[in-house]
Amino acid sequence: MAGSRRRSGTERADYTQGRNSRTYVYVDGTAVRKLEPQRRPEKRQKPSVSSTTRKNRERALSMNLGYVLFLTAAAVITVFMCVNFLQLQAQETRLQKDVTSLETQLNAAILENNSDYNRIMASVDMEHVKDVAMNELGMVYAKKSQIVTYEAEQNDYVRQYSEVPKE
Repeated sequence: MAGSRRRSGTERADYTQGRNSRTYVYVDGTAVRKLEPQRRPEKRQKPSVSSTTRKNRERALSMNLGYVLFLTAAAVITVFMCVNFLQLQAQETRLQKDVTSLETQLNAAILENNSDYNRIMASVDMEHVKDVAMNELGMVYAKKSQIVTYEAEQNDYVRQYSEVPKE
């Protein structure tokens, strides 16, 4: 009896299939299970419903003209708002691209202006300008007695609206 295996007691397993629940009993050993005829599930009859209840249910499930018009209007408004939103997003993207393009043009113009300014400033000889101003145009440096200083109330500049009085 080396190949046989003995188990004492019984094992139970519950299997649930849909609504029906069946319990199977397994017995190992020499006892044979007695077969029982399978029971078929009984068909449940629907409870009878009164005619007014049936009519109320049918009326609740049906759609009248006002409800259909409301749903149609809501769907049209929703589609319109979605299309409008997509158009606004596309316009925003286009405007962002335009701003980027204009910023690129501005940076290029600033670089060109700076290079032109540096080139012009490098080509001007300030000693030559001083020489022409003093020798040809007769300009001279101001003397200390000609310099009048004023204190401004604000950190801005002073405008002269009339002649400065001589003291």
